[in-house]
Amino acid sequence: MGVCLNMQNGVPGGKWGFGNLIRRKQVDSVHPRREDHQLAKTLSVLDLIAIGVGSTIGAGVYILIGTVAREHTGPALTIAFLIAGIAASLSAFCYAELACRCPSAGSAYHYSYICVGEGVAWLIGWALILEYTIGGSAVARGISPNLALFFGGEDKLPAFLARHTISGLGIVVDPCAALLVFIVTGLLCIGIKESSVAQTIVTTVNVCAMIFIIIAGGYIGFKNGWAGYELRNGYFPYGINGVFAGSATVFFSYIGFDSVTSTAEEVKNPQRDLPLGIGIALSICCILYMLVSIVIVGLVPYYALDPDTPISSAFASYGFEWAVYIITGGAVTALCATLMGSILPQPRILMAMARDGLLPSFFSDINKHTQVPVKSTIVTGTFAAALAFLMDVSQLSGMVSVGTLLAFTIVAVSILVLRYVPPDKVPVSPSLQGSVGSVSLQFHTDIQEIEANCQSLLGNRNICGHPLIDKEITHDEKKRRKIAAWNITLLCIGNIILASAASANELLRFPMPVCSILTCCLHSHKHLLINKSGNWNMDPCFYMAGNRSISLYLLWTKS
Repeated sequence: MGVCLNMQNGVPGGKWGFGNLIRRKQVDSVHPRREDHQLAKTLSVLDLIAIGVGSTIGAGVYILIGTVAREHTGPALTIAFLIAGIAASLSAFCYAELACRCPSAGSAYHYSYICVGEGVAWLIGWALILEYTIGGSAVARGISPNLALFFGGEDKLPAFLARHTISGLGIVVDPCAALLVFIVTGLLCIGIKESSVAQTIVTTVNVCAMIFIIIAGGYIGFKNGWAGYELRNGYFPYGINGVFAGSATVFFSYIGFDSVTSTAEEVKNPQRDLPLGIGIALSICCILYMLVSIVIVGLVPYYALDPDTPISSAFASYGFEWAVYIITGGAVTALCATLMGSILPQPRILMAMARDGLLPSFFSDINKHTQVPVKSTIVTGTFAAALAFLMDVSQLSGMVSVGTLLAFTIVAVSILVLRYVPPDKVPVSPSLQGSVGSVSLQFHTDIQEIEANCQSLLGNRNICGHPLIDKEITHDEKKRRKIAAWNITLLCIGNIILASAASANELLRFPMPVCSILTCCLHSHKHLLINKSGNWNMDPCFYMAGNRSISLYLLWTKS
């Protein structure tokens, strides 16, 4: 593993070479920033929950229910949502710990730069920007068809909002999508608190629409009977394989909670609020998904669900045609909230990369009045609006999952590196000081002395939110780190080989028990090698073990 080389004020310097690709930076809290380069710390737990729920619950759930139930799960759709939620929560645990220990803007880019190296961080940063840009543009283009339902059809939309085809080029432009992106961009430029309030309002409307579906659908079901559960072929018409295949599809309904970590620098108390915000937001999404799926697949048999409008058609079959307006309103607000959640992280990732010297300093400028990166927000918003206006991003939407896969993987690896092959200086929160100290950190002074030294070096300014532990690396520690690094590397290679074997049609597929046993053996073997105490603690090793076991089987069943 690389070490931090030529770091000046947290920014890499020196000549370019292979060493730059593997060097790691120190945490930002060790380097003081000027007041005009700091973001406003105004977000609370409620703000983070609103951002997380709004970014996660998109209009896809209004459509996925019908497709997945018809093709994969049948009435067992609820179990598929539960399995996907468990898999998402394993990644959320990793994000929560990293956000606590490295509370700075940049999300997975920032974590990979501290734990893995500059080359991987550069790749992750641009992968995240690609994911959020294309994802936001795709969401924006999906708003106008839903909005047209309130006007009686797309042909009745105002001319400045309706889609038009450029003759000769065959390009379908969408002014409504571009306008919405510009509105969201302007809102984000006003301030993070103002935009979080707007996100809360839009998310509340969306959640209320889903609660209406649950309550009204439950009333209809108890009054007229649950026809969807009275089937001869049982609760699992496609078997357990169908349930896991459905989980692989609905897993993308949980993507979005990672945008919460991009606001870590703007949270009042990140060590407490970020884990609560991520955990509560993901729990709310999982509960709503499961309840909605219970109601819809119970009202209508799974084979009779409309794959395009499953919820609206289910209510219409019982004479509730007016409910389509409430459901469509929920879908529109869900798209708007997801659009805000897609544009919000982009300027902060660019700002973090500019701070590290990987981009021009133009992107790191923070407005003195609003205390947000206005220039970066305008650039990313303009680019996303151009994509939404000109391009049919459905062909590019598959690239979004690539960025998500890379980010989730590198965050899980970063947790292992931070625990067992940490940088020279890492921040440790009070709740983790005992467990981390027993594994890999050797204290030479107590926490009070470290805090006193930190404040004396920085002029008695309260900059270090948590102590930075400077470790004296002994010969035994170097040997332990080397073993740990090799085990982490072999673990990643083994997972890649198993995933490739599971997704290749021409190769023999491993059954699920074999995949789980092999993966868990890899993790347990690594755990015994690098944990001297030999205690089987619930650490990220097992989060990653469960995550990889589930993801392997999802790939196996879907391929």
